[in-house]
Amino acid sequence: MEIQQKLLAQKIYFILSGLFICSLVVSNLIFQKFFYWYPFGDVTIFGAKLFEISVGILPYPITFLITDIISEIYGKKRANQVVTTGIFASVFSLGIIYLANEVPAIPNSPVDNATFSTVFGQTALAVLASMLAYLFAQYIDIQIYHFWKKLTKGRMLWLRNNFSTITSQAVDTFSVLFLLCSFNILPWHLFSGLFISGFVFKLFIALIDTPFLYIAVYFFRRKFNLKINEELSID
Repeated sequence: MEIQQKLLAQKIYFILSGLFICSLVVSNLIFQKFFYWYPFGDVTIFGAKLFEISVGILPYPITFLITDIISEIYGKKRANQVVTTGIFASVFSLGIIYLANEVPAIPNSPVDNATFSTVFGQTALAVLASMLAYLFAQYIDIQIYHFWKKLTKGRMLWLRNNFSTITSQAVDTFSVLFLLCSFNILPWHLFSGLFISGFVFKLFIALIDTPFLYIAVYFFRRKFNLKINEELSID
């Protein structure tokens, strides 16, 4: 590979990594706000309305799309590297939030101590729960993706994209809700409803992101003259 192409490949990798880490950290910070997706009316499942979900779920599917792109183009090692970096970024952001929560607000601060603690006070346990769930889900996503990639010899991109994302999203949704309920951040009676709502929503997003993965893979293969199942080396 020419030097200019390698530099471009490295640049794109860093941009994708940055978007991945940003999406992950933001999802951990905004999770306490819940919204309801209105097209489904008053459909209720186990005490929770269908698609009554946390806003933290909005940026999270982006992370799975990005790891699939990196897995396909840069390989399993680079995908795992980004996941591990995301864990460190989450821990680092957690430390900053904890420090900010301990610093007393001045009397005329636009955000007082009580408001700040209400929004971010439970973030420590929530981020811990999210990180543990994320750790299982992302590594499972990468393992399944490359299992199908090897089995199909780099063909049937839609198959590994959807199988890996659907499986890992089910693991992630179950794990994070189980831990949040265990930490008493969410009541147990909402577990089943929130799991079904969250997983169905993520399943819907997983199906939608498949064309974007095809577009990204097409761009990389054309730009870097990659053959099917060929990966970029940026070492």
